[in-house]
Order: sequence, then structure tokens, then C-alpha cells
Amino acid sequence: MHLLLAEDDEILADGLSAQLRGTGFQVEVAPNGAVADYLLARHAFDIAILDLGLPMLDGLSVLRKVRGAQPGLPILVLTARDSLDDRVQGFQAGADDYVTKPFDFPELEVRLHALMRRTHPRSGALHLGGLSLDREARRATLSGEAVDLSGREWSLLQLLVENAGEVVTKEQITQTWTGDGSDAGTGNSIEVYVHRLRRKLEDSALNIRTVRGLGYLLEADRHRAAPRN
Repeated sequence: MHLLLAEDDEILADGLSAQLRGTGFQVEVAPNGAVADYLLARHAFDIAILDLGLPMLDGLSVLRKVRGAQPGLPILVLTARDSLDDRVQGFQAGADDYVTKPFDFPELEVRLHALMRRTHPRSGALHLGGLSLDREARRATLSGEAVDLSGREWSLLQLLVENAGEVVTKEQITQTWTGDGSDAGTGNSIEVYVHRLRRKLEDSALNIRTVRGLGYLLEADRHRAAPRN
């Protein structure tokens, strides 16, 4: 996924772009609003992160311009401005989501993928915590290495990644397996497949957490925090 990061804080931009590249994004950094406006007008991005406090051309102006030219581009506003008026202005100008500094990288990553799911539902590839899923080829890679998955493991992993940060119930898993042409599983068989996926993801930054009485939740390692501003 091709991502534009418009951020004037050099330390934050360097750290954040490195983390984003590590999770599968192709990142271009704009250090000011004028460069962001130039890049957005000349390159096809899949998603953009836009700081409102940009020099030369403020973030709101960039946001309004790109929203008029590219109404379908998902844009996440990243800023230290956290008042209600600032958030309202950002959404009115065309922001799809809003994250305030300081922030944890796993939250930002989950929000980015949530935006991608809404704007490009069930198409293309998914990337999270070093894991990449090619939904058309039904192929998974972890840090560039192929992950050997059975049909049920693939369907379960895809469901968890598509709903990263949200609880997936056993009923959802059963419905996914049924719709995928597999026989519906019992609660015990679901636990077996979750255990298998945990073992295959144990060297990654991803964790499948059991939410007692509800289901399972895929989350990125909370220790992987973004630099703070």
C-alpha cells in the first residue's frame, strides 16, 4: 500500500515511516504542506496521514484541496490539536479519522487498516505487524517468509486480520468456515485452529488474545510504540 506521511517533525516522521515500512507500507514523507500538496497531485496513494500543523501550507488547506480532487482517498489526521473545535474542523474539511499526539503505533496501524477496509473492502492485500495476506492468491507471508496455512487456518487468519483490534466471535468464525466451503466447526475445533495460528505467529508482533465469553482479538504488540512528540 502506497502511503503519504505529511509530518514536519523530522524525528517523528523518521521513526513513524520506519515502523510503517516494517509493516508493509510503501511510504513517502512530506516535510511541509507544499510538498504534501505536490505529491498528492502527482502520485497515486492508497492512504494518507496528514498533520494539521504543517509549515508553508497548513494541513487543513492541504486536506480541503486533496478532498476536492480525490474524494475517495482515505485520510487520517495526525495532530497535537485535540480540542473539539479542531476535531470538528478536521472532519468538516474531509478527514476520515483523527489521532492525537502522543499516540501508540499499534492503535495508528489498526486505524489505518480500518480505513482501508472501509474504502477498499475485501480486495487486494492486507498488511499488519509484518504479516501480509494476498486475498486473491490466498497466500500469507510473515516478514517476507511464506506461512504454511491450511484452508481453515487461512480463513480464520483473514477474518482476524480484517477485524484487527475488534473481537471476532466463534459464531463469526463458524459462519466464515461455512461460507468458505468448510464444514462448520465446534468450539473445541476453533480453539485448536487458534492455537495453531498462535504458534505460526509466535515470532511476529501479532497476538491472538482470547476474550473470555466473547471470542478472539488480533492485536499488534503494544510495546511497539511510535516516537512521541
